[in-house]
Amino acid sequence: MNNEQLERIRVGQGFIAALDQSGGSTPQALLRYGIQESGYSNEEEMYKLVHDMRTRIITCPVFDSKYILGAILFENTMNRTIDGLYTADYLWEKKGIVPFLKIDEGLAGLENGVQLMKPMAGLDERLAQAVDKNIFGTKMRSVIKEANPAGIRSLVEQQFDLAKRIFAAGLVPIVEPEVDINSTDKVESESLLKEMILEQLSRLESNVKIMLKLTIPSVDNFYEDLIGNPHVVRVVALSGGYEMEDANARLARNRGLIASFSRALAEGLTSQQTDSQFEERLVDTIQSIFQASIT
Repeated sequence: MNNEQLERIRVGQGFIAALDQSGGSTPQALLRYGIQESGYSNEEEMYKLVHDMRTRIITCPVFDSKYILGAILFENTMNRTIDGLYTADYLWEKKGIVPFLKIDEGLAGLENGVQLMKPMAGLDERLAQAVDKNIFGTKMRSVIKEANPAGIRSLVEQQFDLAKRIFAAGLVPIVEPEVDINSTDKVESESLLKEMILEQLSRLESNVKIMLKLTIPSVDNFYEDLIGNPHVVRVVALSGGYEMEDANARLARNRGLIASFSRALAEGLTSQQTDSQFEERLVDTIQSIFQASIT
């Protein structure tokens, strides 16, 4: 574990940029970027186009450690290069931004009101590869749709079981139990989730460090006791489908919570824009997310 990166994530000002759309969500990301499915004929062409999009974002002057603490990558992005450097090395060496890796393989079907993560084949090998590519931490997502205590407990247990394996491999895990923003019992789900996270945190060995990525809560400052927990390096918020302006306003009302937005970060960026138009839009987006994260 890189202690300089750990300290930057722990106390630095800024937000985490989520650039981790995987195979299933990449076509939608490209569509929002203005590239139709007819614009590529196979998976390799698709991944090259999305890497070109991410490269355009990452190499933009405003994509800088002044505003951004870390960036979450998809495995395909980790294994590609920017200006002759692997993406994680480019982020840290050229930008001062801490690299993370999305490691989950998608969601299982809905059961007991939640979607657990699918089994992760070859996880140990993937973690070893991440360490070899100078990745600092990982991210894994599951989803809560209903306030079902049994379902939420199984989801939190799965997240923490994997988090302990990830930390043992030398990486800092981001635990991401997303609460669906459209859930009719979102407040109750968040209450159950926090209770069960605190229970799991109390069982960790004293040296274990994790991060949490949570949906912006319905009750302002609801996660303050998680933010102050000694096991928790940082608590970051996912936009969860809120439009950027709404997400920023909600985030700004939560002390100590910082952004880790994906869709909101890329909102309004298109392949048809000139470099100056692209940069102007990204400047506005990054500065607004940054401001909401430090409020």
